[in-house]
Amino acid sequence: MASIELEGLVKRYGLTTAVHGIDLTIKDGEFVVFVGPSGCGKSTTLRMIAGLEDISGGVLRIGDDVVNQREPKQRNIAMVFQNYAIYPHMTVGQNIGFGLYTSKLSKAEKRTRILEAAEVLGLEDLLERRPAALSGGQRQRVAIGRAMVRDPVAFLFDEPLSNLDAQLRSAMRIEIKRLHQRLGTTIVYVTHDQIEAMTMADRIVVMRDGRILQVGSPTELYENPVDIFTARFIGSPSMNLIDASATGERISIAGGTIPGSAKDLSGAIKVGVRPHDLTIGEAEKGGFSVSGAVSAVEPLGSETLVHLDIEGAPVIATAPGRVVPQVGSTVTAHAEPGALYIFDAISEKALGRL
Repeated sequence: MASIELEGLVKRYGLTTAVHGIDLTIKDGEFVVFVGPSGCGKSTTLRMIAGLEDISGGVLRIGDDVVNQREPKQRNIAMVFQNYAIYPHMTVGQNIGFGLYTSKLSKAEKRTRILEAAEVLGLEDLLERRPAALSGGQRQRVAIGRAMVRDPVAFLFDEPLSNLDAQLRSAMRIEIKRLHQRLGTTIVYVTHDQIEAMTMADRIVVMRDGRILQVGSPTELYENPVDIFTARFIGSPSMNLIDASATGERISIAGGTIPGSAKDLSGAIKVGVRPHDLTIGEAEKGGFSVSGAVSAVEPLGSETLVHLDIEGAPVIATAPGRVVPQVGSTVTAHAEPGALYIFDAISEKALGRL
């Protein structure tokens, strides 16, 4: 196992800069997830760590060694790809052991590693099957097993669950998390799915346009986003944002004012509130309330997502699962004190909470 350090890491393609000098230290044994929209530079960063992309600038260390010029096979890192990349003409056992064929291990040692990986991944009864006879989740476990037998210092995962259906993705998230807890090996995981990031990571790295916006635990990013992009990217459904203005002691929004002091604020701002903090019903004393017409409802069983139109601004609130407001009706949603996020309308940086 080893730590991974990125110091001023840059990637350029001609005149285009894909990664802008990012700095990050991934601790030994840590599970770090890079998350962001397509084109943000997360997969490019992963490929630079793996050695599949040349580094245009900066320093990459694995353990105590600078590895900028090392070939992928010299970095002792195992990568699991989105499309599995397993061989259809080989059995499960042959696929898992493929990376060991050129090693100096004895046949017995190779067989032992294959069986150990198969046992950890629940594949011991499938070793003689070919990939065509496997489900998507089983194929992904084969790809993970092939990485495991090499006993790498770190695992790199490049959106490994994006080709699976929702139920399999949920099951595989748990399996990968349990695998990390069992092995304790450093994992760097790339995804565009914030739910994967929230449920699996020790720390999340939010990227946009080739830059790191924020690094922290899932709870830190959810509770204290540094800007609007992070606030809306982390959390499902996305945070509601309402245009507002701060003047003196008051914050005014469409339909009313917000309780609380605004003495340090002035001008145009945006007020954010998460849908799960904005509930249908009467407001608590000192809280925030807003009324609007119901434009759509999404009954989810345990709760109902209620889409409101607040003077042209779309807002999502929640209600108990058995409460399904009529479309077109007017309802009131409220949030308790402390649930509101304040952002600067120009810079989009977080200014605090109310």
